[in-house]
Amino acid sequence: MSDTHIAFIGSGNMAASLIGGLRAQGVDASRIRASDPGADKRVQLAAEYGIAMFADNAEAAAGAEVVVLAVKPQMMKAVCEALKPALQPQQLVVSVAAGITCHSLAQWLGERPIVRCMPNTPALVREGASGLYATAQVSPGQRQQATQLLEAVGVALWLDEEPQLDAVTAVSGSGPAYFFLLMEAMTAAGEQLGLPRETAARLTLQTALGAARMALGSDVDAAELRRRVTSPGGTTEAAIRAFQAGGFEALASKALGAAAARSVELAEQLGK
Repeated sequence: MSDTHIAFIGSGNMAASLIGGLRAQGVDASRIRASDPGADKRVQLAAEYGIAMFADNAEAAAGAEVVVLAVKPQMMKAVCEALKPALQPQQLVVSVAAGITCHSLAQWLGERPIVRCMPNTPALVREGASGLYATAQVSPGQRQQATQLLEAVGVALWLDEEPQLDAVTAVSGSGPAYFFLLMEAMTAAGEQLGLPRETAARLTLQTALGAARMALGSDVDAAELRRRVTSPGGTTEAAIRAFQAGGFEALASKALGAAAARSVELAEQLGK
């Protein structure tokens, strides 16, 4: 990305995370620009990252090889239709807005190279997980640009079919909240068992971090890792049996299915 000019349309948390990730990787500030309607936000990002900020979306996008759409899904249609006359056919458009399909983007922007991404909130700490889908107009070089953009804040994985982004939404897009819920429950249970709340919370968070790092660094899957730490007749086995007796796996499947179905519904609503 060092020789690519990138424009961010919208400067919310996700855009700021991507900008911060790019700057941390050594992308020069002169190659990044962004737009935002708020004067205070423009001043803040210009001071923090040294980038050019604009009130006008078209002015920000002018001359950029990659244009990142990072506005709220509800605003996307109006933003795209207003931006369309200012875009050149060869510019790559990358959307990080949830629920907006490539078909809808093409309707509002015209046929052009489009990459649709589903990042998640850990991108804020550069530990994100993103699914990406490209339309047929996207060149191999542009795919690489999109990959490097999202890898600035974590892991970026390409998908063969756009509907798979609904599953990505269910697994990683909404996924952080599932883990936060489990952390809440474990902290509360630890407190009920007699631990100070702060101690229970710290133990829970460190355990979650350690387990994730073990899984990422292992050459076996999560099921095998679980088996390795579950001694027959031990404390872990007692807990796992209680989880499974309550239908843990079926409940997880139902929850992710609900998230994926809602993703499809939102795409239909927002794409009109």
